[in-house]
Amino acid sequence: MRSWLVDTGPFVAYLNRADPMHEPVAARLESFSGQLATTGAVVTEVMHFVSDVPEGPASFAELLVVSNVQVAEAMQPRHIVAAAALMTKYADTPMDFADATLVALAEQLGLTDILTLDRRGFSAYKTSKGKRFRLVLDV
Repeated sequence: MRSWLVDTGPFVAYLNRADPMHEPVAARLESFSGQLATTGAVVTEVMHFVSDVPEGPASFAELLVVSNVQVAEAMQPRHIVAAAALMTKYADTPMDFADATLVALAEQLGLTDILTLDRRGFSAYKTSKGKRFRLVLDV
């Protein structure tokens, strides 16, 4: 089964029909039949960005359930230390905490396919084995 990592931007765009990226993101998500995976840090960011939208948090929570999104733990001290190391490594890009948790999750799951709007970041980031990410919106 194919699996994709999902970053904050696509979740927000999917939930906001006025977002210029809503249609491309919706088309990719609705045609995908594999497993979606993200981290608790991404969930936190999405909840922040949709908190002003009526029913935004509830709609996002429902999307996670309906889509059976795997939400990986990323808040234990060892996860935070690993994310901080990645943030230091990519300080010139820069890399935020949610991105760092996704790179760490990519390594854990052996995935490089990612649904993201952050082309600059995820074009620069690599796994510890030197693998580049495949930006699924670009294929």
